[in-house]
Amino acid sequence: MDFALTEEQEMIQDAARDFAQEQIAPVAAAHDESGEFPLATIQQAGELGFMGIEVPEEYGGAGLDSLSFVLMMEEIAAADAAHSTIISVNNSLFCNGILEFGTEEQKKQFVTPIATGEAIGAYALTEPQSGSDAGNMRTRAVLADDGSHYVITGKKSWITSGPVAKYMILFAMTDPDAGSKGVTAFLIDAEQDGLIRGKVEPKLGIRASATCEIELDGYRCPVENRLGQEGDGFRIAMTVLEAGRIGIAAQAVGIARAAYDAALAYARERKAFGSPIGSFQMIQSKLADMRMRLDAARLLTWRAAWNKNRAKAAGLRNTVESSSAKLYASEAAMYIAHQAIQIHGGMGYSRELPLERYFRDAKITEIYEGTSEIQRMVIARTETGLR
Repeated sequence: MDFALTEEQEMIQDAARDFAQEQIAPVAAAHDESGEFPLATIQQAGELGFMGIEVPEEYGGAGLDSLSFVLMMEEIAAADAAHSTIISVNNSLFCNGILEFGTEEQKKQFVTPIATGEAIGAYALTEPQSGSDAGNMRTRAVLADDGSHYVITGKKSWITSGPVAKYMILFAMTDPDAGSKGVTAFLIDAEQDGLIRGKVEPKLGIRASATCEIELDGYRCPVENRLGQEGDGFRIAMTVLEAGRIGIAAQAVGIARAAYDAALAYARERKAFGSPIGSFQMIQSKLADMRMRLDAARLLTWRAAWNKNRAKAAGLRNTVESSSAKLYASEAAMYIAHQAIQIHGGMGYSRELPLERYFRDAKITEIYEGTSEIQRMVIARTETGLR
């Protein structure tokens, strides 16, 4: 098997690394401190094609493959996880969902401005009473008597980019008695009357990726902005999350790499008892375990990305591959960030170094787009065929 990247993939990787280190890294700590949405650098990412890297060129994207997306995501996340969260939602959850299930008109209206970076997209699935249990949502969408629009009422929580998003994919119940088969997806203009944005959530990590609750109070969604058919929403949500998990895996790899690189450099430079601490067997053991997990996480993520397009062409799912990558990479990121702080000792605990930010940012990768517990359940159910 050839693990070599194509010339185009190497160009994307180099461009993403240069952009991340020159434009994002210098402002990452300040945005983490203030929680301010990094609009300027996100717009620059759009100009480089990173906000719609897998979107066909006819809809304003770069038209590249899934591995190119993963390579870009790792470089961005290594500089700042918050930026990579915004970019991942735009690509995987928003654009991917519409490209997969939308009409031609919906692709032109909703995908193009998001893929070019002109506007920001969001994905509204989670509610205060339903996180992993998406089939238990309480947001309701009722078709008007004249059939021209739906009236949507309810609340959504933990919406990444919610405070700044122009458009959202939102899920609501059109048939509450049907459970998950009664969920329908809608394309929402967040600047329209009837949608209220709540306060920005004060998060542990990825603080610059603005997150909020949204409330819909009699929001009128034109019937032509329904994504797919009534009752297709749960299938759309799960299909989109399957692709999104590859983005989170790549994000976790980027965080892990940044933490590992910092620990490796410190182990070479820091001296104790007259020798670099990297010469001590206990530190060497930590570094070896960190490197092994980093490589394994990256390879699982690359496999999931490679298999995504292959599975789609064959009419198959990429469920086990994407969940395995997300599960392993997220737990590897937490482990590596933890060990990196341990290797730095007291300095690792200081906010003067980015280690504590890597640690805080890594935690969310074990939670959003399906917790580690959910990933284990998904993998086991898919493998056994049992529920």
